[in-house]
Amino acid sequence: FDRFLKWRTGVQLFPVVCESSNNFQITREALEEAYDNARKANIRVKGLVITNPSNPLGTTVDRDTLRTLVTFINDKQIHFLCDEVYAATVFRSPEFVSVSEIIEEVECNRNLIHLLYGLAKDLGLSGFRVGIVYSYNDTVMNLCRKMSTACLVSSQTQYFIASMLSDDEFIDKFLSESAARLKRRHEAFIKGLEKAGIKCLESNGAVYCWMDLRHLLKEPTFEAETRLWKTILTIFKLNVLPGSTFHCTEPGWFRISFASMDDETLQVALRRIQILAGVNLNGYA
Repeated sequence: FDRFLKWRTGVQLFPVVCESSNNFQITREALEEAYDNARKANIRVKGLVITNPSNPLGTTVDRDTLRTLVTFINDKQIHFLCDEVYAATVFRSPEFVSVSEIIEEVECNRNLIHLLYGLAKDLGLSGFRVGIVYSYNDTVMNLCRKMSTACLVSSQTQYFIASMLSDDEFIDKFLSESAARLKRRHEAFIKGLEKAGIKCLESNGAVYCWMDLRHLLKEPTFEAETRLWKTILTIFKLNVLPGSTFHCTEPGWFRISFASMDDETLQVALRRIQILAGVNLNGYA
């Protein structure tokens, strides 16, 4: 979100602090605290942005939490932008719940609700650059239509996408097989990490694991986290992202993708992580 929302616009972001003590779930208290901190900094809060399923956690937001979010933004009369680009990557329970379902259950101002979706993750079509904005706000939609003239999808791509999405049998089989493969890969990856004594937040969707490497830090600081990240990247040649990149307030958490490689590469990565966990890192972390 820093890159997408801040670099060109000057928008300021205030993270809603989530903690490992409750598996990084969003709470009303955390929302209120973030809102108050922004107001104290003389920032006019315009909206709340989340990903569901979560990047980087790989977890779905449950129905009760979504109700809390919708109630919160309605009470504050701020916009709610929900990025659901990983919606069909859920590979085990609990099932994905869209905010579009919640607004059928909770009374709220629908003009404040906006959904984002794309074909990059669920269907593996990042190169097609096809995204979707679904909003209940006519003003927002009119602006999106005007802006879309600068990034139109080609007629050939539109025809292909429309034909594919109209084939219900293909889509059902594709998404079912994708979920099954994600589940197998996730299980294999988690087992490999467990052999190294490394745990991850229990997840059920997306293509990431939220890996707990706090025990490999020389001290519980973000400086130590950065040193460990550089060691993983330069010495062990593994591309992971430190938690500080996602404004995590607890040093030592890392996001790692388990779906962007073949089985052989996965095993190489796991062996390197196992070596990493067994190495004396005092000189690095």
